[in-house]
Amino acid sequence: MLEIYNSLTREKAPFTPLVPGQVGIYVCGMTVYDLCHLGHARVMVVFDVACRYLRHLGYRVNYVRNITDIDDKILRRAQEGGEPFTALTARFIAAMHEDSVALSCLAPTSEPRATAHIPEILAMIGTLIARGLAYAADNGDVYYSVSAFPSYGKLSGKDPTDLRAGARVEVGESKHDPLDFVLWKKAKPGEPSWDSPWGPGRPGWHIECSAMSTCCLGNHFDLHGGGADLQFPHHENEIAQSEGATGEPFVNVWMHNGFVRVNEEKMSKSLGNFFTVREILARYRPEEVRLFILTSHYRSPLNYDDEHLNNARAALTRLYMALRGLPDAAPVGGETFSERFTAAMDDDFNTPVALAVLFDLVREINRVRPQDEAAAAGLGAQLRLLGEVLGIVQGDADAYLRGCADADAGEGALTDARIEELVAERIAARKAKQWEDADRIRDKLSDAGIVLEDNPGGTTWRRA
Repeated sequence: MLEIYNSLTREKAPFTPLVPGQVGIYVCGMTVYDLCHLGHARVMVVFDVACRYLRHLGYRVNYVRNITDIDDKILRRAQEGGEPFTALTARFIAAMHEDSVALSCLAPTSEPRATAHIPEILAMIGTLIARGLAYAADNGDVYYSVSAFPSYGKLSGKDPTDLRAGARVEVGESKHDPLDFVLWKKAKPGEPSWDSPWGPGRPGWHIECSAMSTCCLGNHFDLHGGGADLQFPHHENEIAQSEGATGEPFVNVWMHNGFVRVNEEKMSKSLGNFFTVREILARYRPEEVRLFILTSHYRSPLNYDDEHLNNARAALTRLYMALRGLPDAAPVGGETFSERFTAAMDDDFNTPVALAVLFDLVREINRVRPQDEAAAAGLGAQLRLLGEVLGIVQGDADAYLRGCADADAGEGALTDARIEELVAERIAARKAKQWEDADRIRDKLSDAGIVLEDNPGGTTWRRA
């Protein structure tokens, strides 16, 4: 049975959805003022795999991942670029979708945007005020009253008394308590705004997710996810808002993926070790990046460096080498591997162990293939079936091993067409017993990073 580590209870427990056979998941998505970075890629892949596995188990999954399309960073970037904020967000939403598709992430069931849910946001703020959990301040903002929510801190484990000791009120704020956080921001001159009972303004970040999640999934749902950096204050504030407004439990299971590190240091722009998805995909194929992300358990830190990416490339090569040349077949003979794979994924989505099962399956394919190609083909089909749960090894083996299209081969590199010509010339030389010519062609290809493999069925090649 699937067990998931719950950040709220700080332990693993069997997962039981509120409605049998159905699962509702909300994941905090991107604030769209820039290109997606590796941390965003990890969130995309981690929760894509979680949804894939839940569907593999037979659940009907309603996967909601929001888009924050209004906030201070967005408005600042739009002003710097001299463009409407809507044009900026549209551009980066399109880029985000391109990155997500490149990484083989399935589209969420729904993708709500904050600016499309202003009525729900206003209604929730109004309910919080009516219940004595929020107040309109004399500066035009509306704040949540943390002291009025007794269980504040239950997700992060933080004590409000300790938090107050280190908190301060910024100039221009009219909070009753340093811990109170903004629900509605009074509009500044020239900023986009919406009408509200408290004057023109725009929503605070935290209230957006409370309104969108409850709108899409109901007051109480199964699973909420996001990066570890969101646990406090964002997710803590979501709980306070949502449970304060509805009077019901908000979420049963909280999942948080670990930080991304670069050469053992936390990735950040200030350290100059910040990588966008597109910068990484300029050097590595998307499937290699996806496999790299899955080599670490989602709750563990993910350390980015060239060695780990190169290891992922080598690992993916091994997987596709086992599949290369196998005829289509129905999955057979992999029951033990399937059981072990399921046991790994049932253990809090343990993708490193699940990947280890796939490589054991590769060894079995390679062992039986010389004696029984049909059995190897059945095992290969099992490899693809399990790989689909992780979103890998679904492509053509030859296409991966030979590299991408000619345009992706790199300046000065041999194109696929030229490689085929040289392979044909070598085959002809070997038939004519012109061994020196055959060896010369092989050396030329080897120097260009092309690996030849001679077998009874002919000669195949792949890029090293």
